[in-house]
Amino acid sequence: MERILVGLKRVVDYNVRVRVRSDGSGVDTDGVKMSINPFDEIALEEALRIRERGEASEVIVVSIGSGEAQQQLRTGLAMGADRAILVKSETELDSLSAAKTLLAVVERETPDLVLLGKQAIDNDNNQTGQMLAALWNRPQATFASAVKVLDGRLQVTREVDVGLETIEVDLPAVVTTDLRLNEPRYVKLPDIMKAKKKPLQEIDAAELNISADHSIKTTAFEPPQERQKGIMVSDVSELVSALKDKGLL
Repeated sequence: MERILVGLKRVVDYNVRVRVRSDGSGVDTDGVKMSINPFDEIALEEALRIRERGEASEVIVVSIGSGEAQQQLRTGLAMGADRAILVKSETELDSLSAAKTLLAVVERETPDLVLLGKQAIDNDNNQTGQMLAALWNRPQATFASAVKVLDGRLQVTREVDVGLETIEVDLPAVVTTDLRLNEPRYVKLPDIMKAKKKPLQEIDAAELNISADHSIKTTAFEPPQERQKGIMVSDVSELVSALKDKGLL
């Protein structure tokens, strides 16, 4: 195959304890470490491994967001991507608008394969990959835990409720990645320096003529209830009694 496109979303680092703003308008990101969505990082690692096996020629990373998303794209370039595209948008997009924006990039770049994380850790929607495949009218394989390139096709092992399922899809296609697919590589300092010289193209979202119809509107955020302190019991009978007192038995 010629070209693989990988989506990278900028999210709060998974090691950070997320806090909701006092007015409930969203998550507090001031001074918070931001990273590539972990599932997208796995997608990029798989694209790089496919290219390193000589089964693809180019890996392109793309992100949608403010200029700050350049940081995550540079990290993607340091991991080994050949070039990057940032679709600049100051508006937070829902899954359908993100899929439409990715489709506009896909139509420009005509990749043979689009790899995305199965979901982002900030909203857990698990929708964008499926929506992109439908809009693009191409096959999809979700929750991939193994990917093998065949002649003009992909063999994808995916995790389902009853275990594992292996399917084959024609290329071009959309594949979303699960945690067990691989372990992303560490970025080395020389690669970070090299990444600064790699091409990073910026496109204004308005140039793509995407209608961002926000069908879902978030009215307020609130933190989960604080977990109650646990208690120690000496034996099973005391445990049963405690559960009955709480109405759990």
